[in-house]
Amino acid sequence: PERVILLSDTLEAPTLDTLWNYLNHFYEKIPPDLRKDFDFEDLAGIYTERGRTRLFAVCTRYGEIEGLKVLPKGKYLCASCAEGGRERTLGELLRLARTDHGVEPPFTVQLIVVSGILQWNYEVQVYLGPV
Repeated sequence: PERVILLSDTLEAPTLDTLWNYLNHFYEKIPPDLRKDFDFEDLAGIYTERGRTRLFAVCTRYGEIEGLKVLPKGKYLCASCAEGGRERTLGELLRLARTDHGVEPPFTVQLIVVSGILQWNYEVQVYLGPV
């Protein structure tokens, strides 16, 4: 489905410090008079487009501000992996998108899935196009 995300201006990779209270970072990015218009899922991710990588939060309610990005509904190649296999998994999905589907994905998404205390895994998503 279509999703709206708010991109970070400064955070590029998850760390214990950034994930501990990451939603605070996103609420601080919103002007105080607009914060009432925003809610987020308890979910973080990594968005990459044209070689630039940034952390994001998924909006469940939002107003108009800079940094919002719409992830289109459509077909995505998806795979789960641990931190150690993230780059390999992403590379394999990009290869499959190109060779098996003839698509050069315009962006990638890596959802961060907390798997335990101080541990997380990823769901890597590569956009193939509309349904």
